[in-house]
Amino acid sequence: MQIRDISISYEWFDSIEELDHVAQDLCKEAVIALKSSHSPYSEFRVGVAVLLESGRIVYGSNQENVAYPSGLCAERVALFTIGSNYPEEKILSMAITAQTDRFEINEPVTSCGACLQVMAEYEKKQLHPVDVIFYCINGAILRTRGIKSLLPFAFTETRLKK
Repeated sequence: MQIRDISISYEWFDSIEELDHVAQDLCKEAVIALKSSHSPYSEFRVGVAVLLESGRIVYGSNQENVAYPSGLCAERVALFTIGSNYPEEKILSMAITAQTDRFEINEPVTSCGACLQVMAEYEKKQLHPVDVIFYCINGAILRTRGIKSLLPFAFTETRLKK
């Protein structure tokens, strides 16, 4: 038997002002993405803004459905939009934020496991890490350089290729 350790690295910022201007702008774009959230059941809005290598920004927001499994998280909405409309563009970074009127969000909200797996797939596809910024509006920011810090055991089976 062996015991192995995993070490992850991330950056923590106390406010948006500590980020570089590109990251600040992307966080502000994620807030704009909240407006298209369809979340009448959870009342928990999530918005994401994804910066592509061309400078284009792609938005995503969570889309709920009364049949809960039929909804989709903001991250996957944005990533699948990119996969469908800009398949050759490299994803540089993405900012994710959340908002609700039901309670105060005091720390960055991170992505669910399904979204992390999809993020890992896109990162693998482009052979380049994605800068992920989790932005708490009027609060702290968590940033990682690549999905491995978020999902160290991502499913990346290479033998499934034909």
